[in-house]
Amino acid sequence: MDWGRAKNVLILAFLLLNVVLGYQLWSNIREGLSTSAEADDLSPETLRIMEEKGIRLADNIYIPAETPELQDLTYRLKTKLGDNERHVLKQPVEGKIIFNEKQLIEGLGAVIPDIDQYVYDGTTSDDKKFVFYRMEQLRPMFDVKLELYYEDQKIIAYRQDVIELVPSDKAIENPVLSATIAMAPLIEKFLAPGAVIKEIKLGYHGQTFAKSDTQVSAPSWRVLLEDGNVYYIHAVSGEVVTEEELVS
Repeated sequence: MDWGRAKNVLILAFLLLNVVLGYQLWSNIREGLSTSAEADDLSPETLRIMEEKGIRLADNIYIPAETPELQDLTYRLKTKLGDNERHVLKQPVEGKIIFNEKQLIEGLGAVIPDIDQYVYDGTTSDDKKFVFYRMEQLRPMFDVKLELYYEDQKIIAYRQDVIELVPSDKAIENPVLSATIAMAPLIEKFLAPGAVIKEIKLGYHGQTFAKSDTQVSAPSWRVLLEDGNVYYIHAVSGEVVTEEELVS
């Protein structure tokens, strides 16, 4: 037997095996990290309507590809402040702490309840306030906010919705509609010509009932437009609602 030749064949076989295994590993990692879809993944009919109405996605945004199974959240409002009701801080705090979770908790944790359960949202923040949303199951509750008001780079006041989650035996997990499917009726029936979609995010949203002790927040896609308009799409039924919902 030609051992030299056999050795070369074995080395080549192992190299090929490593290449195959490496490619499979890379593919699996890539698939696991892929959280976005392309605009071309929208249906041909939706793309046609977008072109006719001049609707487009803003630069550098993506359409989420996630379709997890989620359930409604039931909660009780402990504190719900009006738009003009704010708690003024006795001692202003440096505004830069919002970008560091540890510093944020150390700076305001003794003042603002449950602050560690709220996450900063740069898309809805502006030059007067930092906006945070209460997180549950790693997703924002769009109706439960914490707003930190600032002047001269210092946080001077806050406004917060405080809730208590209520366990529900009737809650059932359902697979959510993909963003590409959920957005089709929004684009066709609701968006005005020339609309520019700024962000698409999966979270929780529900109408607030003033006379009820408990509220329900359903899995929803939030669609922000560059003109400031906001739409919510029920992520299971596909129903589209605007932010201008009346409190019942």
